[in-house]
Amino acid sequence: MDQEFLGLLTTAGTAQIERVLRSEQPVGVEPRRVGRDVRRLVAGYVGESSYGGDPAVLDRLKLLSGQLAGWQHADGTYDIGNLHSPPDTAFLIQDLCVVWELLDRYADAAAAPIRSEIHGILQKAGPALASGGVHTPNHRWEVSAALARVNHILPDQRYVDRIDEWLAEGIDAGPDGIYSERSAIYAAAVTNPSLLTIAWRQDRPELIEFVRRNLEATLYLLEPNGEVDVVASRRQDQFHIRDVSDYLLQFRELALLDDDGRFAAVAQDIERRNPGELGDCLAEVLERPELAAALPQATELPTDFVKEFPSQTSVRIRRGTRTATVFGGTDLADVPVIASGLSVNPTFFKMRHGDAILDSVRLAPQFFGTGHFHSEYLRRWSPSVVELGAEVAVPYYQPLPPERRTADGRYALTPDGRFYASMAFDQRPRDHRTLRTAITVAEVEHGFDLTFELAGSEAPYAIELCFRPGGVLSGVEAIDGSGNYQLESGTGVYAVGNDRIEFGPGSGTARVVMDPGERYRMLNGNLVPDGLLVYLTGRAPGRQRLEIRTA
Repeated sequence: MDQEFLGLLTTAGTAQIERVLRSEQPVGVEPRRVGRDVRRLVAGYVGESSYGGDPAVLDRLKLLSGQLAGWQHADGTYDIGNLHSPPDTAFLIQDLCVVWELLDRYADAAAAPIRSEIHGILQKAGPALASGGVHTPNHRWEVSAALARVNHILPDQRYVDRIDEWLAEGIDAGPDGIYSERSAIYAAAVTNPSLLTIAWRQDRPELIEFVRRNLEATLYLLEPNGEVDVVASRRQDQFHIRDVSDYLLQFRELALLDDDGRFAAVAQDIERRNPGELGDCLAEVLERPELAAALPQATELPTDFVKEFPSQTSVRIRRGTRTATVFGGTDLADVPVIASGLSVNPTFFKMRHGDAILDSVRLAPQFFGTGHFHSEYLRRWSPSVVELGAEVAVPYYQPLPPERRTADGRYALTPDGRFYASMAFDQRPRDHRTLRTAITVAEVEHGFDLTFELAGSEAPYAIELCFRPGGVLSGVEAIDGSGNYQLESGTGVYAVGNDRIEFGPGSGTARVVMDPGERYRMLNGNLVPDGLLVYLTGRAPGRQRLEIRTA
């Protein structure tokens, strides 16, 4: 048994309990948050923390479990963001099943009323989960995992049958290990743990292979500081920074199962850095003590590679402490809308060298309000030479053919692609203005060359580099009143301590603003990244090269 690991989780869990006991819990707070607090309290109450058997913890547990019972609808569901929501209920039920199991093992008479209250919640929720629907791919596995847990406590063939129905749809993972949502949040917090739970509680070891492949993919998406590259995500994390810590128990479980030193190295790094809420792992480890076994000997992680991920149209390159991502897989080419569940991040390149981080490179032509460049393909001309490209064609509409005209001038309200008008656009002849863009990303010694080739219509454009806050820029000119910078000539430098990223050459003094596009402007949408922004400019048709080097 890894006592140091258990001690780490217990210390973190104790701090969580202290926060829960100090906090006020007004009626109407989000049930999933209350359920997680219940799980945190129980892990301390039955574990080795200083709160073991503490009456104050028991009193808070009685209050919170009573609230959860009172908030549950007659049909067994909860309102958690969505009304009468089976999938959101499943997240809560998974926590409460862990709580029930721990209290059942602890066999404390004083906690019996709490265990009974939770038992009643599970009885009502099970049928709702066995008949209710879902919204997203990961919900299927979350609901199935909750049913697997409830079935262990309250066996019911309906629960097993429903798990079979969801699993019969197939697990939404590509051969490269990437799930359809391409999200580190949902892989780490939902899909992987849910599949492992179903495998464990329903004796379905074949599901473990999907988790194994996803963790192997994650090894190549890891940054040296423990972040996970998420630019390709179809969920909200595509614009965020994510740490690998949410994967901790998955890497631990597979390291122990496979005797995999790579997975052990990731787990040990998370434990060493101790980010986030590691105390949330305590309840599961108390439920499954085998997860706290001593890890196998750690082995080196991959640090020198070029790795392509076809499922998300990206390439990852790493050379020691220098990493880069080339991304060409946004969904806008196939689904020309901006909506939840779609990949719309216009970042096509990012790079870091130690602590110096270039979070994004983006391109935006001022071309009829069509917005940022989003690549329609990714082609590898050699292991580390990648081409991205797109063609945008904007129509001008001709008069309607005689047979399509109406006497009253009333025509269908139709989309142009950028806007709507009562113009019957789909019935009109048209001619187009076209802009073709190709970007070649080539690895060179100590960095990368990005070559931009724009052809077709004339249009000014801006290239935006976003550096992570915390460093110092030099060689650039401040843009009055904006807080941003432009590289007019020579070479710019971004430095964090001894780590430097050099970029250039400058492109002159012309000012071109980044145009997010008509779809974003209409609703005051924001695509401005958070960081130190440096702009280079140019004009199509033309060719421009951006050299990015580490020093």
